[in-house]
Amino acid sequence: MYISRTVDLLFSIYFWMLFAEIILSWVPIRSNSPVVNQAIEALHSLTEPFLKLFRRLLPTASFGQVGIDFSPIIAFIVLGVVKEVVVKILIEIGL
Repeated sequence: MYISRTVDLLFSIYFWMLFAEIILSWVPIRSNSPVVNQAIEALHSLTEPFLKLFRRLLPTASFGQVGIDFSPIIAFIVLGVVKEVVVKILIEIGL
C-alpha cells in the first residue's frame, strides 16, 4: 500500500505543478530574485514536455487576436485517467 500511496501523491503533485504552470503562463513575472526565476524555470522544464504532447494534437484556437490553448484540459484528463489506472493496478497487486 505504501507504493500506491506514494505514486498517488506524486501524480497529485504533478497535477498541481501543471495547474501552477498554466496560471503562471497568464501572468508575466519579472523577478530580480534568482531563486524565483530558477523555480519558475524548473517548473516549466518539468511540465512543458507533457503539455507539448497535447499542444501538437490540439492547436491553439484563435478568437480574433486572442488565442486559447485547450490542450491543458486534455492533459489533465489524461493525467487523471493514467493516475487512476496506475494506482488501481498497484493496489490490486498489493503495493
